[in-house]
This record gives sequence, structure tokens and C-alpha cells, in this order.
Amino acid sequence: GMTHDGSRMDDSSRQFDILRTDGREQSSVADAVAVEEPLEIQVVSAAADAAAAKSVSITMRTPGNDEELAIGFLFTEGIITHRDQLIAATPIGRSDQATGLQNTLRVELSADVELDLARLERHFYTTSSCGVCGKASLDALQVSGQQSLAAVRTGFAPGVLLDLPGRVRDLQPVFVETGGLHAAAAFGPDGEIRIVREDVGRHNATDKVVGALLKAGETPGHGLGLIVSGRASFELLQKTLVAGIPLLAAVGAPSSLAVDTAREFGMTLVGFLRDGTFNIYAGAERIA
Repeated sequence: GMTHDGSRMDDSSRQFDILRTDGREQSSVADAVAVEEPLEIQVVSAAADAAAAKSVSITMRTPGNDEELAIGFLFTEGIITHRDQLIAATPIGRSDQATGLQNTLRVELSADVELDLARLERHFYTTSSCGVCGKASLDALQVSGQQSLAAVRTGFAPGVLLDLPGRVRDLQPVFVETGGLHAAAAFGPDGEIRIVREDVGRHNATDKVVGALLKAGETPGHGLGLIVSGRASFELLQKTLVAGIPLLAAVGAPSSLAVDTAREFGMTLVGFLRDGTFNIYAGAERIA
């Protein structure tokens, strides 16, 4: 049943009784609100015992698809490079009394994964939403052996791109209900949406999509594009690049570093994709 304190619809939204006002009159209505809870991602090598588990990230996320989120994060941050390195992902810790959620996920990795703890610590302290300065970020991508996607020839028709925001919205159940979530979606050149995920965090929505692709054995995603709600930050472009996806389309603005990175690595970057137009910041040759 509904309760005034926020009864649960499912893990991703809760219902609250609120007051709606136009500045003169107030009315009492029920409103669905997106859930935000912390997820701690731990990693442990199969070569070590559980006591050696290291916390690599705490991210505020919308519950659901936690395993995809963790795997996508570990992959796009370069901690793992392919799905064979994943042994198991297990929710641990006691369940939250109010929600029943377990907010820690422990990922066991194969013994061959070199856990670069200094690097993991940097992630832990910076959180997934802020990066290091631009030049260092670009250098780090080159050092980590990221391959240019310039040779990937997948093309996308302008009409396909223009239809995408509407198609994603149709597949975003929680957003439609709450208006409060970001989306990321992987799509083919035909405009068919293969995977869509929602989250309060933009980076998390992207990690969930990439995690789902990795689990399905579909990385590198040379035949796909990625669309994100909101802006195209450097971090989102980096995640797209690591996943081998040649095109990133954003409903909002790109950052200068995202543009530099797209041009440097032979990617296509589209921004302001809405109301029947879009801007191409890099890789126009893929847009037929």
C-alpha cells in the first residue's frame, strides 16, 4: 500500500505525498521520486582472501543493475580489460532495514588481474564524477594504450540520430514517472536501441550500459553508437572510447576536453541533439 513516508514502487522510485503550489494555492498530490543510494564497489583477486578486498568506488546510484554498474565501472576505468577476468559479483553486507537493499558489491577478479592500488586509490578519492586536469587526462588515455577508432567505418544517418531522443524517452520508465533520471543507450546504425539504462548519475547510466555490453561479449562496440541525456563530459567520452564505441551523441553541450579527445581518437561527437537539429564536433565522416 501507499504510505506518506515514501512507499516503494520498486527499487528505482518511491512515492511521496507532497504539496504542489502555484504560489497562491496548495494541493496535496502523490509524486514519484527517483531513489538515490550509495553503492560501494569492492574488488578482490581470486589469488587473495576476502579480507584483502579493496574498496574502489563509492557512487551515488539508483539501485538496480548494480552488477552491470560495477563491471562497467571497472572496465571503463581500466581496472579490467575483458570479461574473462570476472569471476563473480556478490552483494554483501547487511540489508538496509527500510529498503532491503544491500549497498556493497564485491567483485572477484581472476588471479591475473594486476590491481594497481595507487590508481584505485585515486579513483576512490576523486569519485567517479570529477577527473584530473585535461592534459593529464588525455596523456593518461594514451599511456593506457587506448586505440584510435579512426578506422571504424560504422555510419549513422542524420534522421536516425534525430529520432533517438524520442525513442530513448519511450524506453525510460522511471524517468517518465519521476522526471529525475539520466539515461544512456546503445543503438545500432538502424536506430534500434539495444540497451537503455537509467540512473541519478550520468556516469552510472553509461557504466550500466557498458557493463551490460561487456557481460554480453559485445565489446568493443564498433558497430554501435551511445546516446546520453545531459552533457558530453570528458569522462563520458572516455568511457565510450574504452568500450570501442565510435559515436557519442549528447542531448546537451560537450566540454572542450571531450571535443579534443574525440578528435584525437578518431571518434564522432554529436551535441545539442534535440528539436530537430544537432551539432557535429568531431568525426563528421560517419554521419552519412
